[in-house]
Amino acid sequence: MSETTFYAVVGNPIQHSKSPQIHHAFARAEGIDLGYQRIEAPLDAFGETVRAFFSRPANKGLNITVPFKEQAYAIADVLTDRATLAGAVNTLWRDAKGRIHGDTTDGAGLVRDLSVNHQITLNNKKVLVVGAGGAVKGVLQPILNEKPADIVICNRTAARAGQLAATFAELGAIRAAEFSELEGAFDLVINGTSASLGGEVPPLPKSVIANQTVVYDMMYAPQTTAFNAWALDQGARLALDGLGMLVEQAAEAFAIWHGVRPATELVLKGLREA
Repeated sequence: MSETTFYAVVGNPIQHSKSPQIHHAFARAEGIDLGYQRIEAPLDAFGETVRAFFSRPANKGLNITVPFKEQAYAIADVLTDRATLAGAVNTLWRDAKGRIHGDTTDGAGLVRDLSVNHQITLNNKKVLVVGAGGAVKGVLQPILNEKPADIVICNRTAARAGQLAATFAELGAIRAAEFSELEGAFDLVINGTSASLGGEVPPLPKSVIANQTVVYDMMYAPQTTAFNAWALDQGARLALDGLGMLVEQAAEAFAIWHGVRPATELVLKGLREA
């Protein structure tokens, strides 16, 4: 009989997280015995929380969410190439030597949700990304790998957007702009800020939305998010939230930990209907 292994998602706040039910559903489908819980780390004690978790031999992996993805990057002993480039980590695990490994699966989850679940291609498209925090850092490389025609990053702190554009410039056409500098409509607008959680919308000009525009809010909620509601009011063709990204990035993390990528369609359908 196999030993039960334990995993968790760490964030602050964390009680809203759907990660436990997602990973338990994956485990049931794959016949894997695991425990998975939520851990709310104090804002000033993330490192202590991670080290305490991994001090128990049966504890094998952590998912990391807001606001700790950049701290998780700093705590990892070994980083994947995509995590190194992103400067942010959402998946941690410990190897046989006790080293903590870090990866980011957010971008792969976002691209898979768009391309597989919604048949939206990024190749040769104009893409606007709003925000410059850990969530955005984790998705830019996978988006650039799809060869869009242009990516524009805008953020309330313009300097942060500029730094991100410079970091990823070797991978493709990417640049920073201030909100007031945005001109013309985009094929895809991604909201990588948490503004929707507070019912707010970034100060985007209405002109970024046209009737062919797809918008994607990386946040999710039972109702239409504030950002998606605003975009639909401007005539956007389609508005998607981040629930599919959440499930797909979880499947990527599950594959890292267990060596098998679970099917996601039924899990996502169950979350939508809950």
